[in-house]
Amino acid sequence: MYPYERNGFYGRVPDWHGYMGYERAKEQPLTFVLVHGSFADVRFWNGVAGMLRKMGHKVFVPEYPGHGSDPNTNVTHGMISRAVADFILARQLRDIILVGHSFGGSVVQKTAELVPDRIKRLVFMNGFVIGEGQSVVDQFPPQVQQLFEQLRQLSPDDTIMLPFPVFRDAFVNLADLQLARQLYSEVRPEPAKPSFEKLDLKAFYKLNIPRSYLYLTDDNLLPQGEGYGWHPHMSGRLGLFRLIRSDGDHMTYFRTQPALLAQKLVEASRD
Repeated sequence: MYPYERNGFYGRVPDWHGYMGYERAKEQPLTFVLVHGSFADVRFWNGVAGMLRKMGHKVFVPEYPGHGSDPNTNVTHGMISRAVADFILARQLRDIILVGHSFGGSVVQKTAELVPDRIKRLVFMNGFVIGEGQSVVDQFPPQVQQLFEQLRQLSPDDTIMLPFPVFRDAFVNLADLQLARQLYSEVRPEPAKPSFEKLDLKAFYKLNIPRSYLYLTDDNLLPQGEGYGWHPHMSGRLGLFRLIRSDGDHMTYFRTQPALLAQKLVEASRD
């Protein structure tokens, strides 16, 4: 594992012309494809996407099966990653920054296998980086896995709906109660099958695409330490990667601090 902060320099300090080139590089427009996570749809990215566009970047936000207006909950992880890859191909997008938040991190991993030549950089924004042969649910402690299994069994259509107390303390711990209730009102049941699927990621771990990990340091969804957590546990699976840190929990700042998260995404994505 070789994380490094983007603001640091190694080796010889560039001269004035080097800094001028660096400043120009920062202003270069980027093309983002933003992939949301569980219990969300494309609206999740509205604030951040709007800020990125104001900064001069191109932004695309694909929806995938079982989410948004799609009523079908009998979907697979393969259907989801294929839908994102097809979205990229249909729009002839190239040199993209492919960003995955939460469950979207696993989607980014599988999408990268399908369209590696279209991707300039992968960014995991507190995104799951799944190990070979593992599932998203495997990344949680046993008691949480049991909760998800119980919620799945109780549903009539193989979905998981979070109880409000779990959502309140694990997903939006920085939100006040009014905002937490508002955000919870936008949550819909999540198709369970994709999160329980064991993923073949041998091809992903052979890719040489540059990657970054944007670590939201107040995120309470996963325990830190004891073999769990976003960074350095999951981020370390990326090998060589750029590490960017930001305040923020799992969901709140996407609504309340979109400008901050957009700026951090640019730091994670720029040359």
